[in-house]
Formats: sequence, structure tokens, C-alpha cells
Amino acid sequence: MRVTHTFEPVYNSNSRVLILGTFPSVKSREGNFYYHHPQNRFWKLIAALVGKPVPETIAQKKELLLRSGIAVWDVVAECDITGSSDASIRNVVPTDINRILDAADIVQIYANGAKAAQLYHKYLEPMTGRPARKLPSTSPANAAYSFERLKEEWRAAFRYVG
Repeated sequence: MRVTHTFEPVYNSNSRVLILGTFPSVKSREGNFYYHHPQNRFWKLIAALVGKPVPETIAQKKELLLRSGIAVWDVVAECDITGSSDASIRNVVPTDINRILDAADIVQIYANGAKAAQLYHKYLEPMTGRPARKLPSTSPANAAYSFERLKEEWRAAFRYVG
């Protein structure tokens, strides 16, 4: 099924870290925001790392990101995808992350999971000339990582945010 990304990136001029996913899941597309699946650990993880309560609403999630210097978007703007399966992504049209890189002093780009890292390397790194560091996926499908292990791996990303 051909799908187009329908919601905007979250960033402002104070963003220092850019976290890129692959493409929104079915639940995220339904909820019209990033990491909307209730079992995805992204919001719980970000809140724990910046020492804030877990946000519930989209407005609270945006505020948490922006106050913490975190930008969020995805590598893929449009693709063929089956359900929420990153492995099924084909015929990629990448996002133009230069709009974030031109507006904010991003000191580090992180990929949320192996597929995001692979797609970034293939489509966006040639455009930006900047590498992205792969972090373990916050997806519930990444059962190999406990929340504590995930938090430890992601902690390094948060030396740039405040």
C-alpha cells in the first residue's frame, strides 16, 4: 500500500538532537503523531531521560521535545508499506531533513532502530554529509531490550539536551 507521511516534524531553533524513525506505524498514522502505539517505549524513555513526567497529549509531547532540545521526524516521506512493518518498506521517497538542519544547531543525529539507520545511510546521509548514530528501537517489537537496557543505550544521546 502506498502511504504518505502526513504530520510535520517537531523542532525549533533550540533543537540540538534530531531523532529519526523510519515511517509512522499504523497506530501513529491513526493518531496523527509520532510513537502513538501504547506499547512503544519512546515517550516513557524520553521522559525518564530528561527527568519529566510521561506526556499524555500531543501538545505535552511536543512541549517535552521542544523544551528538551529534541527534534523528531522520520527518514521516509512516502513509501510502499505493509501495515507497520519496517521490513516491508519499498519505493522510498526520503524526507528533506535539511529544513531542520538549516533551522537548528543539530549537534547529533540519531536513528531510532536499525532500519531507520539503514534508510538514513542510504537516502539522507549523501544529502546531508552527516552520519547518524544508531540507537536500539523503542518499538514493542524490540523485545530483546528491557526498558532499563534501552535507557542505558539512549542515555548517551541526552548529553546534548537540557
